[in-house]
Order: sequence, then structure tokens, then C-alpha cells
Amino acid sequence: HVRQLYALVSETLRYSPVLEKLLAGAALLQAEKKLPPQLAKVLVYDLLFGKGLKCGGRWKALARRHRARLEAELARLKVQQKVSRNEDLLAPAQAASPGASQVPRYVRVNTLKTCVDDVIDFFKRQGFSYLGKAASVEELRALSGKKFLLDLHLPELLVFPPQTDFHDNLLYTSGHIILQDKASCLPAFLLSPAAGSHVIDACAAPGNKTSHLAAILKNKGQIFAFDVDTKRLATMNTMLMRAGVTSFQLAQQDFLTVDPGDPKYSKVTYILLDPSCSGSGNTRGSRHPTWSHLWVRGAPATAALPTGMVNRVPREEAAPSAERLQALAGFQRKVLSHALSFPALRRLVYSTCSLHQEENEDVVHAVLQEQGLAFRLVNAFPSWPCRGLAAFPGAECCLRASPADTLTHGFFVAVLERCGEGAAAPSSLPAAAKEDPQHGEGTEPGAAPKKRKRKKQRVK
Repeated sequence: HVRQLYALVSETLRYSPVLEKLLAGAALLQAEKKLPPQLAKVLVYDLLFGKGLKCGGRWKALARRHRARLEAELARLKVQQKVSRNEDLLAPAQAASPGASQVPRYVRVNTLKTCVDDVIDFFKRQGFSYLGKAASVEELRALSGKKFLLDLHLPELLVFPPQTDFHDNLLYTSGHIILQDKASCLPAFLLSPAAGSHVIDACAAPGNKTSHLAAILKNKGQIFAFDVDTKRLATMNTMLMRAGVTSFQLAQQDFLTVDPGDPKYSKVTYILLDPSCSGSGNTRGSRHPTWSHLWVRGAPATAALPTGMVNRVPREEAAPSAERLQALAGFQRKVLSHALSFPALRRLVYSTCSLHQEENEDVVHAVLQEQGLAFRLVNAFPSWPCRGLAAFPGAECCLRASPADTLTHGFFVAVLERCGEGAAAPSSLPAAAKEDPQHGEGTEPGAAPKKRKRKKQRVK
């Protein structure tokens, strides 16, 4: 019953702010002075929200003695907050305590198969209430029930309350929507490759960013995606085919072994590099799986410097040691330097799901110093609220994300461009990468996408 126990504890933690109010209102701890507060929360959760106290013994009897008072307090709390469902009590309670359980459910519309307007119409027909485009992060934080918004930063991202589940939804199973955290959408969004470009996704599994790149390219051009694991490549291939991606080549190869001088990659002008990291930005406690980055090829997970291509596995990871951080940072510098050696490269996005300066600003700074005047940091997306740590002059050009500040998983993004001859002209970093990358055809920064002719397949 380990799984059931884990679910009980996880849900008790999720409802913790509500349970504290119920315990206080019912004065349960004052009446039962020997009852430990944490145990009281578990008992009350199972009594009111769970499966009705499957345990036995004196604790069950104790909780049932106070059942009427606790149920009355729960009813009073619902009236006070003007909600009818238990889950609707969560949003205002969680707003005061940012964390994993409050990160919304982000849904990226796959523009290879549909458009934002059609997806909004589909969800409205399913009983969801569309509230328009969000004006602030606070509006995202307040979402509850079956309400949803268009994101204030990314024009093809819809935002639903945290526990909304779409895994069995027709739009998800048919590839019309991609379940992807907002922060994870930033790298492809800021790379913003022009249609027809050749792009490398250096550490591609599980493929969400690859499919996002294809949507930005409108399936025109070529994406080279790398991974060393056959099974992951097969899974990724299935996912990309379901998403309608056609302009890609998967390679079972470690990106570090790819020859930048190979004529095959002579037209590569954009690279998305999301290498292995400590995964410290992955939020804990979410009911939805998060993915840590772990480098493995014949080395145990605890090795100081795992090697090989990226493998993403769901797992809880302890805070990395200083030794492991330095080992990861050394590898990240190596792979970033390698990516910058592709001769036609014009723009690169470096990203991690780490919160550590050693893996983020320090890596970017070290590699830029190695490159001299060859590449520069771009001040992309100036309206994004969280910037890089002041580790070196210009670090504020980098972006950071966190559950507390941006209602996303923890993330870091840096945009690098080639300087001088052969570089992208200043205007080639579109409003897309400065304010609202999506493929700015005269749109104002952050504006909702224009109504499109509905030529793509509709889901009824």
C-alpha cells in the first residue's frame, strides 16, 4: 500500500492550508491535546476529502468523534469563500504560499494541426469558461474550477487551474495540444527560427521543444535532433508524428560527437541547447510528473560526472553536492562551446531547469569569455519579470523563472547571437524574441494572436 500512502500524504500536503483553517475553526487540537498536528491533518483530510478513514484504532475513533464539527466548519468555509467544490478552496489558500501545487496547467496549442481560436471553441463546448487574455500573473494564480485564460506572455499558450487533467482529452491524444510547462516553452519561443531554417535540437528527448520548433518553422526547413537511447528515440518519433511534425531527422548520437564541419550541418543557423542539469528547478509536490535531467551511459546516477546524452527520468533528486555541480557545470561549458563552433550558427538558446548560478550565469559567462567577440548575449524578452543573477555585467539579459515569481517550474534561459560578419542583422531577432516572439506579423508585444483562416483540421 505504499502508493496509497504516498497519495494520501501528497494530497494532505496539497490541502494543508485548508486543513489548518479547519483544525483552527473546529478547535480540534485544543480538544485533543495529545493529537500531533501533522497526524491531525492526515486524519481530517482522509475523513473529509479522502476515502473516509480506512485506518482503525483510537485515531479513527477520535477523528469520528469530531466529524460533525469538522463538517460544519468545512461548510462554513465554503460559504465564506463562495465555492461549492472542495478543490475550489485551494486557489486562494495556495496564493499565499507559492509552490509546486499551484503551478497552473499550461496547454500549448499545436499550430501544425489547429489554431488557438479553434481550441478555445472546443474547450468552451466541453463546458470550460474562457476568460480572455490574462493581464497579470495574479489572474493566472486565481484560476479555479473550469475557467481558463490565454497566457499574457506566450500567444499560443492556454492556462488552466493546476489540477486540470487532459491526458484523456481528445485534443491531447490527437496531438492538437501539447501539455508543456510555460518555462519549457521559452527556449524555442526565444530561438524563433525563421521558416525554412536548419535547426539543431542538441538534447532533444522527450521532444516537446522539438515539436515547438517545428510549429515555429511551420514544418518548413529541417530539424536535427539528437539522443543516444534507441527507446527514447522511438518514443520521441511517435510523439512527433502524432504532433504532425515532418521536417525532422532523429539521430542516435551524442551531440558532442557531432562534427560541426560535416556538410550535412553547413546550413545550421539555429541551435537549441537544453543540456543535462541538476534539475533543481523542477517543482516538488506536483501531482503531474516533472522530469529531471540525468546524464547516463554506463555510469550510476550518483556519479560526480555522468556522461552520455540526455536521459530524462522522473525522480526526486537531493540537493546536488558542490562536486556534482562543478562536474555538471564543466560538462555544460563543454557542450555550449561545442555548439557555438558550428560555422553557420547565428543564434543559440541555452537553457536549464536548474536554479544554481554555477549551471547558468557562470556557464554562459565562462563560454562568452572563451569566445571573445564572436558571440554576444541578447537582451531578449525585456518585459519578462525575472532576470539573470548579477554574476557578471550583462547577466540581466538572461531570463529566470520560478513558481513564486512566474508561476512556472524553475528555469534559466540565455540567448546568444553571433557578432560581426555573418551575424544576424539586428532586426532578425524579431519582436518574437524581444517581446512576443510568435512570429510577429505586425502584432503588438504580448498581443493575442490574430484570427486566422481555419484551414487546419478541426476537432469536433
